[in-house]
Amino acid sequence: MKNRTKSRQFAVQALYSWLLTEQNVSDVEVHFINDHDMEDADVAYFQEILHFVTTHKMALIDHMESFLSRAFASVDPVEQAILLVGVFELEQRLDIPYRVSINESVECAKVFGAEDGHKFINGIMDKVAGKLRAAEMNAPRKKKARKK
Repeated sequence: MKNRTKSRQFAVQALYSWLLTEQNVSDVEVHFINDHDMEDADVAYFQEILHFVTTHKMALIDHMESFLSRAFASVDPVEQAILLVGVFELEQRLDIPYRVSINESVECAKVFGAEDGHKFINGIMDKVAGKLRAAEMNAPRKKKARKK
């Protein structure tokens, strides 16, 4: 999973650039891949995130808008990028447990976001997970077998 963590972090950075510059996403992608050592990242996953989010940005925002205390446009661009990646995973990547998506978003906010940004990210992601992954969240947790 380390490769996906790096991929998420790179996607947040590339999306941040895209949000600020409004460049063509293909240009952002090429420049980003050429300018960063992506050897430890899952480049295909990075590309999947980047292209899906830029194509479906408004639909992803719709999932979180009712949980925001302000307009999405007024959210810090770093936090916008983190939320877009996290909501993408909650909506599209059902193979990734919702707890992993939330945790990865929170950790990304700790690395790139404002001082308490991770708390904001956690709150929004938890609410969006409740909306998009209610069945998974409400399912009984499996207990790990104890070794004797």
